[in-house]
Amino acid sequence: MPAQNVLANLFASLQNAEMRNKKECLIVPASKLAREVLRVMQKHRYIGEFEYIDDGVGGKFRVQLLGKINKCGVIMPRFPVKSDGIDEWEHRYLPAVGVGILILSTSSGVLSHVEAVQKGIGGRLLGYVY
Repeated sequence: MPAQNVLANLFASLQNAEMRNKKECLIVPASKLAREVLRVMQKHRYIGEFEYIDDGVGGKFRVQLLGKINKCGVIMPRFPVKSDGIDEWEHRYLPAVGVGILILSTSSGVLSHVEAVQKGIGGRLLGYVY
């Protein structure tokens, strides 16, 4: 499955489970990119713990939900962003300054836009969460 479909599925599953006030959610299929995106979301306290479950096919993630996600989605196409141009995308995809995160794929791995600005690096936009 292409990476953008994996991320679209991940964000759709999380948002649907949040709207139904579920306590946990299963993300199928699992991938390294999905794991890194979940790690960034966990670091910013949008989700709780998550674990990989090997089912012999593609694997899946069980994610604990904290009820903090209002909206999340994938950004297509994956626009390249320079470190000094991140604020333009922040205004475009996030409801207010300081609310939510943009998730970027950078040379230092998958980071939030806050971490990317601190490190002074750009990357490609993957998605947003608020």
